[in-house]
Formats: sequence, structure tokens, C-alpha cells
Amino acid sequence: MNIFVFELVTGGGLVAQPLPSGLAREGDRMLQALLDDLSRVSGVRVATSRDPRLPPLGGVRAITPAPGEDAFALYARGVALADAAWPIAPETDGALERLARDTLACGKILLGSRPEAVRVAASKRATALALESAGVPAVPTFGPSDRLPPLPGPWVVKPDDGAGCEGVLLMPDWRAAGDRLAGDHGRLVAQPWIEGRALSLSLVCCEGRVRLLSCNQQHVRVADGRPALAAITVNAVADGAGRLAELGRRIAAAIPGLWGYVGVDLVLADRGPVVLEVNPRLTTSYCGLRSALGINAAAMVLDLPWDADDEAWSAPPCGTAATVSLEANRAD
Repeated sequence: MNIFVFELVTGGGLVAQPLPSGLAREGDRMLQALLDDLSRVSGVRVATSRDPRLPPLGGVRAITPAPGEDAFALYARGVALADAAWPIAPETDGALERLARDTLACGKILLGSRPEAVRVAASKRATALALESAGVPAVPTFGPSDRLPPLPGPWVVKPDDGAGCEGVLLMPDWRAAGDRLAGDHGRLVAQPWIEGRALSLSLVCCEGRVRLLSCNQQHVRVADGRPALAAITVNAVADGAGRLAELGRRIAAAIPGLWGYVGVDLVLADRGPVVLEVNPRLTTSYCGLRSALGINAAAMVLDLPWDADDEAWSAPPCGTAATVSLEANRAD
């Protein structure tokens, strides 16, 4: 199988604009981890794309953008040479959804979540509504036209389709959050700050079935009212009672079309886990899976769908913890 891997930031998707060094480092780490896993799978040949401003990748074929070629034209050129495509891109401005749709329109295998699932997950508000309607505990999420309830404590204002901590602001209370929304043009949402332990889940999903690979500790720091993810400890939390694996299954049922590797951000509050967002793509936690668990998550995705009674859908693997530091990935 010929697979085209496209990481938008490092793969030439931003060639017409300045390249944020922090995002490029983080994107490169995910890309290198995925390429390394795919290189270990028998019968798989991998190609990718590369921003010419970055050092070349060793041992893998890479195309570069032609003059005036945008991200989607470059992606189409790479997909045309492959049997399957694995896009890695932020959901912002519909980028990941379009890459998923373009893959299917070309008649190729999409090694990622389906466009309809990406569309829901790309919106913080749509995700919260989908989860709440399915009885999944999610952080209340409000748009500019909503009346914010006077809940005590800090609030968070963030882009509805943002990725990670990009553009996230911590506000002192619901009034300040409402004022920030009122000055926006419809792209921001507000959420009450949830006290608890910041975690993420690394999942493999397929047709509503889910395997929990790891539960990860997120080390979040706040400076000048801006939360930032400093590091992730992969496989830091054991799911002894199986409630986090069950949460993953409920999320997949609430958002049909989640497929392959999926990340979930949540807070483990006193009342239990509360979902913050669903990432229908590779996340930085992927970079620590091999070190922590000794598994090849890319090979697991290529093996989908597993049999319904396959033991691989059962309890998550055992292992150690591995920390992925992001201190050097902050945008300059």
C-alpha cells in the first residue's frame, strides 16, 4: 500500500505565509512519529510533502509545493500518487474536513475520521451539543447569541474552531466572558472554567467501537491570562474501573464517523470526567505512545476494522509513562 502523509504546517500548507516555528516543531514531531511507525509496517510505502524552508526528511519521498500551489492542490497531487492518505491538519477554517472530503472524492482510502465527524468535532459548540444530547458530560459552551449563566469562577473564551490552546483567554468571570463575546464577529465561544485534573485520551475508533490506548496527563500553565500546554505525560493515568474507556465509547456513539486515531481533551472533576473537545486527528500524545506502551498505533489503524470479538478492543495495554515536553513549541 502506498500512503501519502500530509502534515499541513510542515508539509507546505503555509508556504505562502510566515511559518510559525512552534507549530512547525510540534507538527514535525507528530509527522516523524507517524512516519517511523509506518516505516515498520510490512508492505507499506510512504510519501509526504515538505515545506522547502524546513530541513529535508531522510529516508522518505517528499514532494514540495510548486510556485503558487496552495495546500489543497499540493495535497491532491500527493494523494493522486497513493492508495491511501493520512491528513494531519487543524480543524480551523474547515481545513481538515476539506482534506478528508478531497481524499474520498479522489477515490482513495482515508486513514482518518470521516468528513461529517470532522465537521462536528471542528466546532466546540457543535461538539458540546452533540455530546450533551447523547448524555455525555461536556463543558457547557456558549456562542455570541447565547445568554451566559452567572456561574461563579473564571471563564474561558476561545475560537470555536481553534486547535489546542491557540487563541484561548482566561477571563475573571462570566460578565467579562460575555463582554469578550459581544465584541467578536461570531467565531468565539465561552465556557466556564472546570476545576480538576487536565487529561486527554488517545483512542482508536472504528464504526462506533473504541479502544482506549492511553490516558494522558496534560501539564497546563497560565501566563498573562493565556493557558498553554507545557507537556504531556502519556499513559500517566490507569483506567482501573474502565470508566474512561466507556466514556470513549459514548463519545464515538455521539459523533458517528470518528475513525482511526482520535484524541479527547477532558477534565477529571470532582463529579467525574467532563469532555472539553474531541480531536478527530493525530495529537501530540501520539508521539509518546511507542515509548510508553511499546505499540505501533499506526499499524493498529491500518489493521482496522478489527473483529467484533477481537481482544484488541478490550482493556488498554499496560506500560510505563512517557513525557512529551512542549516547552520549545510555543509560538515565537
